[in-house]
Amino acid sequence: MNHGLYVSFWLPTVVLGAALAIKLPSILKLWRDPLLRAVGGLLIFACAVFVFAAPKTIAWTNRVTGVPNIAAPWVYSLLTALSASWLLLIIAWRNGRSERSAQTRRATRWVVSVYAGVVVALWVLFALADVPVEQIQDLDTYYANTPFMREEILLYLLAHTVACSVTARLVWNWSRTEGLDAWLRWGLRFLGAGYVTNLLFSAAKLTAVGARWTGHDLDWLNTSIAPSAACIAATLVAIGFIVPHAGQYLQERWRVRRRHRSLKPLSRLMRGVTGAREPFALRATPELRLIRRETFIRDALLQLARHLDDDLRARSYEAAVALGFERGRAQALAAAVTLLDALDARQRALRQPESAEPTTAAEPERPASSTSPIAPSGSSRPDTTYLLREIQAVSHVLRHPDDIQAVRAHAAAPAESMSTHE
Repeated sequence: MNHGLYVSFWLPTVVLGAALAIKLPSILKLWRDPLLRAVGGLLIFACAVFVFAAPKTIAWTNRVTGVPNIAAPWVYSLLTALSASWLLLIIAWRNGRSERSAQTRRATRWVVSVYAGVVVALWVLFALADVPVEQIQDLDTYYANTPFMREEILLYLLAHTVACSVTARLVWNWSRTEGLDAWLRWGLRFLGAGYVTNLLFSAAKLTAVGARWTGHDLDWLNTSIAPSAACIAATLVAIGFIVPHAGQYLQERWRVRRRHRSLKPLSRLMRGVTGAREPFALRATPELRLIRRETFIRDALLQLARHLDDDLRARSYEAAVALGFERGRAQALAAAVTLLDALDARQRALRQPESAEPTTAAEPERPASSTSPIAPSGSSRPDTTYLLREIQAVSHVLRHPDDIQAVRAHAAAPAESMSTHE
């Protein structure tokens, strides 16, 4: 039983510590940002609460100081500071970049002053109270009728309940705001659920203490329900901070890896131009691998540019449209057909002995097709703009050789018909 209780205290500490570790680089880098300072303070105080509220730590604190139950005002003070950090976080969230406004400064000073006053009052009341019998797990109910300690217990619970109620309401309202990033919305939902569960902690404590005032015994609410609610609440709050960052990070990593993988067909095709593979380093980041693959492809395309046939590309586009492909895919298919044709032309040129220089400058300009958006614009120089810009789309259609073959065959049909008539 006790072992399970220790686990329940240390588990949220680990999750909160993970959230703090994720946020810490941003907090240190942008320390002047009041929002990040509030988040950092919240996570630090939350970790401290669960470290010092663990039964073993409570016993250690009492033993080291030699004062029975001195761990109580210390844990209450940390919990009060945590409650204040919730309110400061909400103030920073609601005001955004207007953190220096007079209203924001007044609200911040009010929260700091009130909750600092509560912390001072907690220590004064503890000094006035007579609490000689050490209580590790059920101090709140054991001393519920003790003068000054009774007021101390009620004070910290009311400060916690007020802060938690305000924070929960504002977070839930914000989570329903339109236009939020999906990961941020889920983070806010976890935060809202955590603060609502914190209210269960306060309700269980207050009910157990109130029962003692009326001569009843509901101590199990204080020793079982309240700690469990606190642990669940802390875990939900920590997840609420982790989800937006972890979700966005993983989503970006997945996007980069998917883009890198989708460029593989075009990269493999370009090896025939360069005669080599793209640079590879085992420890390179996914972003660096993507940049290297894109650079390798574009460099190879530039080497292939002189063999591109814009007239074939225009005919292929019209053929793709005629076959029912939508405009974007038709452009990609036309580019793929032209690319494969250019590779064949380059191979033929390499196999032929060197002779006369290319006569492209002396050749008459091919007329542009007025119906094709990818036809040449009057210059005899091949247009590589689309190929260099839309390597993703071109690589994607290379995975569908049947479509490319159909477009190539349809594009060749008019030329064959023309030669027959001649």
